[in-house]
Amino acid sequence: MQNYAEAIKDFVEKHATGLTVAVVAGAGVLALRRWLAGGVCRSKVRLDGKTVLITGANTGIGKETAMDMAKRGARVILACRDMTRARIAADEIRQQSGNGNVVVKKLDLSSLQSVRDLAKDVQESETRLDILINNAGIMMCPKWKTEDGFEMQFGVNHLGHFLLTNCLLDLLKKSTPSRVVIVSSLAHEKGRMEFDDINLDKDYHRMKSYRQSKLANVLFCRELASRLKDTGVTVYSLHPGVICTELGRHMFPTLALWQKILLRPITLFMKTPREGAQTTIYCAVDESQADVSGLYYSDCAPKSPAPNALDDEAAKKLWDISASMVGLA
Repeated sequence: MQNYAEAIKDFVEKHATGLTVAVVAGAGVLALRRWLAGGVCRSKVRLDGKTVLITGANTGIGKETAMDMAKRGARVILACRDMTRARIAADEIRQQSGNGNVVVKKLDLSSLQSVRDLAKDVQESETRLDILINNAGIMMCPKWKTEDGFEMQFGVNHLGHFLLTNCLLDLLKKSTPSRVVIVSSLAHEKGRMEFDDINLDKDYHRMKSYRQSKLANVLFCRELASRLKDTGVTVYSLHPGVICTELGRHMFPTLALWQKILLRPITLFMKTPREGAQTTIYCAVDESQADVSGLYYSDCAPKSPAPNALDDEAAKKLWDISASMVGLA
């Protein structure tokens, strides 16, 4: 034992500089990782007797948001396209939260009929809706079309949620005070509304499409808040952070396996789904934001969006075009 201790002492003395550098570097990485994790929702508010509907809640930040809502005692509706995965997620949420009041409903945001069917189901089966979280999305996919012929990213990320929210407004108003939370992205900052080519038929680029859809989310939030002023329904949009989830599965479709392996260390500096869900949760429940509406958030705090997201004329124009596209005009 003495020889072993002496050997360790000798090793430390010989490599003191290297060990010091390693410790400092490790502490630096941990501090950086903690900083990148961002804000945390500190609210302890309970949601017993409340109903929350979350789109795309079978994976990623949607699932983590659903878990949090269930732990607060809410009735949680997982509105998802993949029913098998949704049922598995619901079972997991019930078990971990101890809340059996978690239900699954079918929703395919790329189909306006599916959106209407879900809204009708909710209107007929639910007596209230306190929080609607428009979370589901698709990112940087090829030039695909929705069932109704719309460009996929604009159709899923904006139009599907636009229609769903409008169809559920009466129930939200009946349940006031209630909230609508719209998950957008920092990508909106470089977005531009192509009103003359909204489906990008003339010039489609994956990132251009994604940015437009995320800008549409923030503009929708702004206009919806204006239209719902003094109704008791408040609206929030947010950037969840750069998160390691399935959302980015279309970003590098042609990479070889070894290339994807080389990229894995980057994920260490991304938020986990639980960390990424914090701003959504904050907007959904935090008491300090109860009387605020129409703002944009990041890391559990209000943040000024890009100037193009503050354009009230563009927000109204987007509303009118969206209403026409989904058949509400």
